[in-house]
Parts: sequence; structure tokens; C-alpha cells
Amino acid sequence: MKKIVYTVASFMFFMNVATAQTDSVSHRKLKIDEVNFVTSYYHQSGDHSAVTGGVGSENLNDFGNSIDLQLSRFDKKLNKHTWNFELGVDVYSSASSDKIDPSTVSSASSGDVRFSPAASYLFENTKKKYSWGGGLSFSQEYDYTSFGGNMVYSKSLNGGNTELSAKASVFLDTWKVLLPVELRGDNIDNNNFKYKQGDSAPRNSYNLGLGIAQVVNKELQVSLLADIGYQTGLLGTAYQRVYFSDKGTQSFSEKLPDHRFKLPIGLRANYFLSDRIILRSFYRFYTDSWNLTAHTAELEVPYKITPFVSIAPYYRFYTQNGVDYFKPYGEHRMADNPEFYTSDYDLSKFNSNLLGVNFRWMSAKGILGIKPLNVLELRYGYYSRNDGLKSHLVTMALKFK
Repeated sequence: MKKIVYTVASFMFFMNVATAQTDSVSHRKLKIDEVNFVTSYYHQSGDHSAVTGGVGSENLNDFGNSIDLQLSRFDKKLNKHTWNFELGVDVYSSASSDKIDPSTVSSASSGDVRFSPAASYLFENTKKKYSWGGGLSFSQEYDYTSFGGNMVYSKSLNGGNTELSAKASVFLDTWKVLLPVELRGDNIDNNNFKYKQGDSAPRNSYNLGLGIAQVVNKELQVSLLADIGYQTGLLGTAYQRVYFSDKGTQSFSEKLPDHRFKLPIGLRANYFLSDRIILRSFYRFYTDSWNLTAHTAELEVPYKITPFVSIAPYYRFYTQNGVDYFKPYGEHRMADNPEFYTSDYDLSKFNSNLLGVNFRWMSAKGILGIKPLNVLELRYGYYSRNDGLKSHLVTMALKFK
């Protein structure tokens, strides 16, 4: 880790030198605003794997890293132009994915790597108080490829006390279809499943995020958020098995509708209790065309130990009703002639709790003897839900300016 930190710091130094030389020659004020490096480790355990029909190990490990570079300049009219470039790499392993074909090590995410670059541009009119921009993204892993694009707009009103924002995004994705090993080949009964092993299947997502933020007074700020979404294509996972009570040990691929409309609405409120304590609260209601409804409530309480060091415990509660297509292992009945079916506990009825703490250290003079490093964050979260799934997430974020 120390090697990575010093590499980023060295990169910042040489880039600053190069930027200063460019400025002196062309009189352009292009400069590096900041470089952010985030690394995290996630571990999950449970015994309701969807790959094996709702039973079996859900053990999963993910080591993720991302780095983003932000550059900006002001033009002659003092409008700000910002470019952001990001690269993410995740290395993960999943015990359940080995069960797609137990005789090989060619499962969809056993020891897989996800590669995800992105780039964006933002224009800010500092006099008229509005901004617009857009971005492109790409993600690639063993069985999944994604191309994304987005456009954003925001407008400040009432002397900066009100802000309206909108973001439209689209993701055009492609699955490489992987079936459970016993369902591959011709003349195999998979209950008229649409795809065969090795086929390419689309999954497209369209989203529109709308928000309004308001400064009520010097202590209270509130935001109302909505994120309208629509998905179409292969929305189930072909290698997730379903077992029917009247079909013995015969398995079938999960079947779900090929379209889904989502409507989450959220309310965020930040209250400055004192110079040292802030109450950050969030509530979200979610509903979709699969008749899934959910509620999320979250509270985070940052406490300033010093003007530059803070600690923030947080808690989130989540509950959902589950979809009608879900039944546990062996409880579906083919005699009922179901059009859609799944044994994925992510679509079941459950409650979950997330409890954690965030530590933040800021210093304009540098941290750990590294002058460009001016923010260090460490975050830990413990997640549990009432079906037995548990996870731990540890994250470290570094900001260089």
C-alpha cells in the first residue's frame, strides 16, 4: 500500500510541474484539482446461494481499487471547465459460482476481474449559476460487458439557497449466457428458456434522476430526490437454478420478466446541531413493476474531534416485501404453470441492518509526511439480514491535491 501511495504522490508532483510549465507557455490555467485513490475489501457469507437454487454457500470476496484524476481550468469569462478520468479494477471470487459447473474452474465469477474506465466533462457558468456536462463509461468482466453514457444539468437559485438538478443515463449491456452444466446442449428440458449456452443477451437500463436541494436556515438543509428507472432485456441470471417440488432433482434456469420499471423517492436532511456535531438523515421509498416495495432509513452523526479530524458512526435499516416470483428451494410447483420464478433471496422478503463508522483526517500541510495528501478516510461497515447473509466492508480513501 505504501508503494501505491508514494507512486500517486510522485505522479501528482510531476504533473504539477508539467502543468505549471504549460501555463507559463500558453497562458492556459489547466491544472490538476485532485487525485483520489480508493481501495476496499469486501467479504460475504451466507447459505442461500441462488446458483444452487436457494441453498449452499454464498461466500464472496472482493478486492476493489479505483483512481480518478480531476483537472480544471477557467476560461476568459471565468466559466469553469472540469474533466474527470476514472479507472476501477475489482478482483473477486465467489464460492457459489463454482457450482455452475463443479467439474471445471470456468465459472462466471470464480477468480474474475472487472475493469471499468470512465470519463466525464462538466461546464460551470459561475455568473449565471448553472452547470451541464456528460460522461461515458465502460465495464468488462468474464460474462458481462457494459457501455454507459450520461448527461447532467443543475441550476442554482435564490442566492445559492436552492439547487435544481437532473441526470439522464443509459447503460447498454450484454450478457454472455452461461447455463448450469446440466442444462447445456440440445434437447434438454429448460422449460422453454429463451437462450442457449454461449448466446449473447442484452440488458439495457435507462434512468432519470431529479433533485431539489434547499437551505432552510443556517442549521437545516433538505433535499428531495427521485430516480426513475426502466430496464429491458435478460433481467434474470441464466445460471441461477430453480427446483420444483413436482420435478424431483431436475433444475431449471431462473425466469424473470424482460422489463422492469423502478421508482425510488428519497428525502435527505442535514442538521447542524452544533459546531462539532451534524445529523445526516436519509429516507427512501422504493416501488417497481415487479410489485417489490422497500423502505430505507439511515442516520449518520459526524463528530468533529478537531477542526481537521472527525469520526462518524452510521446506521441503516432496510426492509422489503419480496416479489411474487420468489419461492425457496423446492417450493415452486410446475403444476401451477408459473410464467416467472426465482429462488434468489435478494428478491425475497427480508430486513437488513448496516452499522459502521467513518474516520476522516484532513490537513492542508500533508498527512503521514506526504505533502500532496490532504484527506485520509477509513470506513468500516457490518451488514446483516434476517436470512443469514452477513458481510464486512473496509474502505480506505486518499485525496491528493
